[in-house]
Amino acid sequence: MILDNYGYSNNNEVNQGATNNLYQDGPQRESNQTKGMFLVGLFSGVIISTLIASAIYVGTKLTDNFQRNNARPASAEGVIADSVVNDDSVAKLKSIEEVIEEYYYQDEDISTDDMIEGMYEGLVASLGDPYSVYYTADEWEDLMRDTEGIYFGIGAYVSLDQRTGYGKISGVIANTPAQEAGLRENDIIYQVDGESAQGLELSEIVARIKGEEGTTVHLTIYREGEADYLEIDVVRRQIESPTVNYEMMDNGVAYIQITEFDEVTIEQFTEAMAVIKGSGAAGLILDLRSNPGGSLSVVVDIARQILPEGLIVYTEDRAGERTEYRCDGKKELQIPLVVLVNGNSASASEILAGAVKDYGKGTLIGTTTFGKGIVQRILPLTDGTALKLTVSAYYTPKGNNIHGIGIKPDIECVFDADAYYDEGIDNQLEEAKKEILKMMK
Repeated sequence: MILDNYGYSNNNEVNQGATNNLYQDGPQRESNQTKGMFLVGLFSGVIISTLIASAIYVGTKLTDNFQRNNARPASAEGVIADSVVNDDSVAKLKSIEEVIEEYYYQDEDISTDDMIEGMYEGLVASLGDPYSVYYTADEWEDLMRDTEGIYFGIGAYVSLDQRTGYGKISGVIANTPAQEAGLRENDIIYQVDGESAQGLELSEIVARIKGEEGTTVHLTIYREGEADYLEIDVVRRQIESPTVNYEMMDNGVAYIQITEFDEVTIEQFTEAMAVIKGSGAAGLILDLRSNPGGSLSVVVDIARQILPEGLIVYTEDRAGERTEYRCDGKKELQIPLVVLVNGNSASASEILAGAVKDYGKGTLIGTTTFGKGIVQRILPLTDGTALKLTVSAYYTPKGNNIHGIGIKPDIECVFDADAYYDEGIDNQLEEAKKEILKMMK
């Protein structure tokens, strides 16, 4: 079971969010005319599409065909049928297909296979849940390959910016093409290879960015504070993404970063913990910043290496059935702990951060987390395709559902991008070092 579609090439590299005040990083109103068109184009495009659609529906063959193919209404009282697959819907689909075949101006672009896949995607999209997704056979295969930690792409995590509907860089993996090309966290992806990214599903954005090794993708980026859009070329290559990075710092302070919760993460985290303990760590900084989430079972196993005995998290489905995930406390962390979080820390990372906060096991530093308090389950179908559906909500040990709210840190510390990119100073990490040293005394 997974908790997100928030970004790793799904995860991601290219994983989604909630609308709230956490998103302070998107396009703002600018005096610059070019930037002004960013939002103007977003809304006017929707309006124009609506007007065109209205014009097409007036006086087309669709009405006649639908009336001919349907001798009865949807129901005796006009109530929509319980199933979407019924005589009426099948007849209407046939009518739409006939209209497209007769009137669409580029008949060579008509693909029956694409239309069929589009119907399936549309059915799931009608739920209005950005985390419920239909995967084609190829997309499902790519997703499974991504979770192994190796893929071909640029080395960036991408989520959907809910305020604009565009993709957003939510994290950059070290020593990858994305970092080398100068991409930064919170960059908005305005275009991919010259084509607008407006209104695309996350999987579509990911598919356009990823590609064969050695090829180049051209990204048009909106970055807050820049006078104009940035044009960035990134050469794709094989990305081997370790999900856990660690080091011993000065004064007995250990640092562990978890970039996401994949199957490989448990072994990597266990190794990191063994190394820092063997090195005499007297305090631990756990960095969950820009961690988009991942597997529920994985984050629970990692939490069992940190938390005391008790509840880690519980889920409730639509029937109110509760499933609990608990810790026996046998591996409870015995040294002071600081956890770094930010607005791109989502889903599984919020489960871990929320449990740490509820138990008072450590101090959270950074900014309010993303706010994704729901769980998805992947359901493979027999033809090689799959559905990912939201099946439950999750709650912290104290019963808090953080969906759309996030987790507020104990110490607020806003990331200083200028200091980081210009001087190489991570002000949030420096704050964490100060706090852990206080806790260690």
